[in-house]
Amino acid sequence: MKKPASEFIIQFIGLKIGTYRYDFDIDKSFFEGVENTLIDDANVHIELAFEKKETMMIAEFSLSGTVTTPCDRCNDSMEVKIHGDYRIVYKFGTEVSEDENLIILHPETFELNVSAPIYELLVISLPARRIHPEGECNEEVMDLYNKYIVNANEPDNDEWDDDEDWEDDEDSDEDWEDDEEGDDDNDDSDPDDDKPIDPRWTVLKNLN
Repeated sequence: MKKPASEFIIQFIGLKIGTYRYDFDIDKSFFEGVENTLIDDANVHIELAFEKKETMMIAEFSLSGTVTTPCDRCNDSMEVKIHGDYRIVYKFGTEVSEDENLIILHPETFELNVSAPIYELLVISLPARRIHPEGECNEEVMDLYNKYIVNANEPDNDEWDDDEDWEDDEDSDEDWEDDEEGDDDNDDSDPDDDKPIDPRWTVLKNLN
């Protein structure tokens, strides 16, 4: 990020208890040097309400504007409108926070760099799927897409024949299982013949 670091630093150590407001204008220079970024350019305004309390600090970000990002379908750049809100609570301590909205600061910390939460807010404000309106995607890319991707997803007749053969095989398996069950029914042997006789039954028979 080529913007001066001081632009995004809040030195809270000299602030009295109360709420302070900051404004940030995000453009292309904000993303320079950021690896694997989803955003190439931006024209976004961010308002920050920073409240300092006795035991904590609360930062509430609000943004609106447009960003330039690759289209998920043709990979050409497209402009997307974004807006969103983000709230972070800062506390002092040495423990580890498992809450992404709660940041634990070392007791000796005296300033905050808010560039990281601003970038995170920009990214999470992007729509889940980013595609050009119908007819505005790169024509050459779409021709290749229709030729190699769409056609590849069409069913092949040979595949359907294989499925039919498979269904026939399943029927054969069912018949085979029925035959096995039939063989079991024709077995005249009594499974109880080989079982030992309970002595109590012998006594009851003798009483009769």
